[in-house]
Amino acid sequence: MLRSASLAAMTAPVIDLVFPPRCPLCGDPLARQGGLCVACWGKLAIPGEPACTLCQRPLGEDHGDEEHLVCAPCLASPPKHAGITAATLYNDAARDLVLAFKHGRRVGLAGLLAQLIVPRLPDLEGPWLVVPVPLHRWRLWRRGFNQSALLAARIARARGQALAVDALVRVRQTPSLGGLNRRARAMALSGAIVASPRWASRLKGANVLLVDDVMTSGATTDACLRALRKAGVGQVRIACFARVLDEALDAAGRSGPVPDGTAAGA
Repeated sequence: MLRSASLAAMTAPVIDLVFPPRCPLCGDPLARQGGLCVACWGKLAIPGEPACTLCQRPLGEDHGDEEHLVCAPCLASPPKHAGITAATLYNDAARDLVLAFKHGRRVGLAGLLAQLIVPRLPDLEGPWLVVPVPLHRWRLWRRGFNQSALLAARIARARGQALAVDALVRVRQTPSLGGLNRRARAMALSGAIVASPRWASRLKGANVLLVDDVMTSGATTDACLRALRKAGVGQVRIACFARVLDEALDAAGRSGPVPDGTAAGA
């Protein structure tokens, strides 16, 4: 790790000379690679507190500083996961970063997006498996990479946890989920994601951090959760870069478009 850091420090001036650091959103010059300019940092909407510890839905200030806050919807219908961590709320700036990363093939943005996720994650006690939301093999072949897997690899390295890049497999190609309602998304994903037999022994009883780039309706993560539960895992937490949560975005005073084709698997 130290050797890698030293090599990066030595090569940084050369990289900056050949590829001058610029903000990936607006193109303004930066002091160093891997960040945003001050103005674009301000365009990101960060989930606020207090919020539900399970779904990240914002709660009123009257909840005070209590721990383990749970909103009414989660109390009425408890989710099958142990909590969601999103680095940002899905707005224009988050959308532009995701589009540049996924469809613009700017894979170097994986480091920036993962760096925004990691500090917001709770302590992961004991060993965990970091599992990305899978892409179907044909979509992976066309795109050349799985954006969720790139994020998962960075998160696993930062947290010192094991990466299980192919623990979940998308066995059936699904249509783009953009524009579909929650029910249609769930139907499109039914039976499409399964646990890999190669990971059967490792998954049984394991704690899993499921990583996605954008969490929209939750249909994709629900399909992953079903496959993981069938494999006998312990608890599952979900981590993503951007989360579509209208009430939280309204609370932050920022507007943003509903994703169309930017959700995982799209």
